[in-house]
Amino acid sequence: MLQNLSSHCLQPFSTFPSSFTHHSSQNYSLPQPWPLQKRHMTRISCISTRPKRKTASMSEKSEAEELVRVLMRNMNGKEPPLRTLSKYAKVVRTEHCFLLFEELGKSDKWLQCLEVFRWMQKQRWYIADNGVYSKLISVMGKKGQIRMAMWLFSEMRNSGCRPDTSVYNALITAHLHSRDKAKALDKALMYFEKMKGIEWCNPNVVTYNILLRAFALARNVERVNALFKDLDESIISSDIYTYNGVMDAFGKNGMIREMECVLSRMKSNQCKPDLITFNLLIDSYGKKQEFDKMEQVFKSLLRSKERPTLPTFNSMITNYGKARLREKAEHVFKKMRDLGYSPSFITCESLIMMYGFCDCVSRARDIFDGMVQSGKEVKVSTLNAMLDVYCMNGLPMEAHMLFQSAKSIGVNLNSSTYKLLYKAYTKANMKELLQKLLKHMDRDGIVPNKRFFLEALGAFGSVPARMDITSAKTVVSSPHDSSKT
Repeated sequence: MLQNLSSHCLQPFSTFPSSFTHHSSQNYSLPQPWPLQKRHMTRISCISTRPKRKTASMSEKSEAEELVRVLMRNMNGKEPPLRTLSKYAKVVRTEHCFLLFEELGKSDKWLQCLEVFRWMQKQRWYIADNGVYSKLISVMGKKGQIRMAMWLFSEMRNSGCRPDTSVYNALITAHLHSRDKAKALDKALMYFEKMKGIEWCNPNVVTYNILLRAFALARNVERVNALFKDLDESIISSDIYTYNGVMDAFGKNGMIREMECVLSRMKSNQCKPDLITFNLLIDSYGKKQEFDKMEQVFKSLLRSKERPTLPTFNSMITNYGKARLREKAEHVFKKMRDLGYSPSFITCESLIMMYGFCDCVSRARDIFDGMVQSGKEVKVSTLNAMLDVYCMNGLPMEAHMLFQSAKSIGVNLNSSTYKLLYKAYTKANMKELLQKLLKHMDRDGIVPNKRFFLEALGAFGSVPARMDITSAKTVVSSPHDSSKT
């Protein structure tokens, strides 16, 4: 399996598994014509109260999830979290709060997480628990609220809890979400060394996985080697997540040789590749247009006990499309259908973009129209893909017509929609369309700041008449007063 891949080796080399993104499995029938269709708080010692999910029955888990869905619906209905929680105070317990933290975090409502936490602390059943703090620190980190994560860490210690490995892992991960990556990596190493000196906080394989992936993403091969050596000399063994995380990080940076070194190391340690391994290798080779190796890995996947997933095919279609290899992309799609897979909306978007790269705009539009006619929800990312196809093929008027019809097909536009249209209209020097675009943005409450212009125009070096950011702002000045910049 994967026998012929490069055997170059890094010296001694963990991280969370970074798989391909698992997209929605929503399916679409593809339209004709298409040749491929077929605070008051008592301080006490910590006792773990983390929900024991492994021992909970399926019915108990379902009941907990249903209660959390009810709570989220009420909170999303603008009802204050505390009022909602008070209504269900007799049944809400720690396991429900854990799920609430996760859901609120996904909804970008980190402040409500803190309200729920404060409410928990006032309940008679609450016991200060590292698991609760670890979850909250993790949520705050993902939202970039590093100071809040640090405050929770201090709050935990003040409540009588003794930080353990899981808490430090959450704290390290939180710091790695900060914008200053160099400073974040220094902080992560500081905590790592501190953990080594505390008996009950020694680093585990998860700690190494977090750090290895972070340094691989930072392209710091020397530090990755040092961490692998440190891991080898410890009593901890690398796991599949270790290798997958580092390979994925190197692959995302286009560092194919380094990725192959980790693969070689993985094989030498008798660690068999899983589906995530195959998918990340396929994606990495495809992005570097090393299609012989990509195809070799795909064949190995078909021979293995694993089965391809939609992301496997989506990646291959996208990368063949970027290389303008239309026939190969269509062959992958046919193979996907022959194996019994139905295209998801991501597959359709991949095909739309592929045909766009291959100058087959009508084929791309056929797919888009088929999705609209299917009666299923058309996502804004799909609309953006079709608009992007028009724009990359020099058809700004067609893009504008589709943009105007977006509301009629039930698509809510986002800032990405406006950025790609702004770029296309500017490149074509279509000032009238730019003014209309701004009026739409104004109605949708999207304010074009400096970052908007930098992202919209940063993809090409110059615009007609050497239009810079300042003059660009002037062109699309407020629709209420065209004299203002």
